[in-house]
Amino acid sequence: QDLSLPNGTPVDTSSPASSSSLLNRLQLDDDLDVETRDLFVTVDDPKKHVCTMETYITYRVTTKTTRAEFDLPEYSVRRRYQDFDWLRNKLEESQPTHLIPPLPEKFVVKGVVDRFSEEFVETRRKALDKFLKRITDHPVLSFNEHFSIFLTVKDLNAYKKQGMALLSKMGESVKYVTGGYKLRSRPLEFAAIGDYLDTFSLKLGTIDRIAQRIIKEQLEYLVELREYGPVYSTWGGLEVELSEPLEGVSACIGNCCTALEELSEDMTEDFLPVLREYILYAESMKNVLKKRDQVQAEYEAKLEAVALKREDRPKVPTDVEKCQDRVECFNADLKADMERWQNNKRQDFRQLLMGMADKNIQYYEKCLTAWESIIPLLQDKPETK
Repeated sequence: QDLSLPNGTPVDTSSPASSSSLLNRLQLDDDLDVETRDLFVTVDDPKKHVCTMETYITYRVTTKTTRAEFDLPEYSVRRRYQDFDWLRNKLEESQPTHLIPPLPEKFVVKGVVDRFSEEFVETRRKALDKFLKRITDHPVLSFNEHFSIFLTVKDLNAYKKQGMALLSKMGESVKYVTGGYKLRSRPLEFAAIGDYLDTFSLKLGTIDRIAQRIIKEQLEYLVELREYGPVYSTWGGLEVELSEPLEGVSACIGNCCTALEELSEDMTEDFLPVLREYILYAESMKNVLKKRDQVQAEYEAKLEAVALKREDRPKVPTDVEKCQDRVECFNADLKADMERWQNNKRQDFRQLLMGMADKNIQYYEKCLTAWESIIPLLQDKPETK
C-alpha cells in the first residue's frame, strides 16, 4: 500500500542508495528547477539591538511565494536566533518522523570569536539562511504551519506562549512512548544507516579538529611573518647598496602575509561551518533513528501482549494497527529524508572541496608571484662605467 503524509504528499519508500566514502560520490544531482519553485526565503540585513537587559542580533527574513496557503505574495519579518530555535523545536515536535535541519550552535566555540563581530554575524547569517532554505526545499516541512507562522507573523511572542497547542496532528499522537520498551534489533537497512552515521561523524569530527589546528598554526605563522618582514626594511635603511632588494623582500613577505590571512579567513568562514553543520546533521539523523527504534519497540511489545492473552480475535487490535502504521510511516520518511540528505551532502561537499582547492591554488599563486617579482632585484646587475 502506498504511504502518504498528512498533507497528502506521497512518500518515496525506496531504500536509500548504499552509503559510500565521503569523496567518491561527488557527482552533482540536477538541482530543483527554479521555475517550478513556489516558495523563496532569504535571510539578510543583520542588525544589533542594545537593550537594558540584553544585546542581541536580529535578521530580516524575506519570503516570496505563489502558494495559496499564504495571504500575500511577499512577507518581511525580523527574527533573532531564539526564534529560529523555536521554529526548529516546533518542527521536531510536529514532524517527529522527519529529519530537521540543524541550527548553527548558539555559543562561539572556545570563546575565541566575538559573537557580535561582523565576521561572526555574517557566518551565522549564512547558516540561518541555509537552515531556512533546507526547510523550504523539503516537500513536507515547507508546508508545516509553524514554518508559515515563522515566515509571516510580525511578533512571535504570542505563539511561543501557546506551547503545544498548535501542534500539527499526525494520526492521533505526535509524541511517541520513549520508555518501557526495548528494541530487539534494528532492521538491516536501518542498522547500516546507523553504522554509516557513526563513521561519518567520527571522520568529519577528525577533519574538523585537524582543520582547526591548521588554522591556529596558520595564524601563529602569520604573526611571525608580520614581525619577519619589517626587519628587512629596517636592515635596508642601514645599507644603501642593499636597500632596494631588501625593501623588495620586505614587500614580498607582506604580500604573502595578506595571502595567508585571506586563506585562513576562507577556512574559518566557509570551510569549518560546513563541517560543523554536517556533524550536527548526522546527530539529528541519529535522533530520528532512535525515535524510529522506540516506535518499533512499542509495536513489538504490543504484539507480544496480544499473543500472551491467547484470545481469539477476529482482527488485530486497533492500537496495534495504529502503532504499525507509525512504524511504516517512520520507515518511509526516514529513508526518503536520508536519500535527500545524501544528495545535498554530495553537492555541498563537492562545492566545499572545489572551493578549498581553488583558495589554496590562489594562495600559492600569490606567494609565487610575490617572490618572482623580486628576483630581478636580487640578480647581479652589470656595473655602469
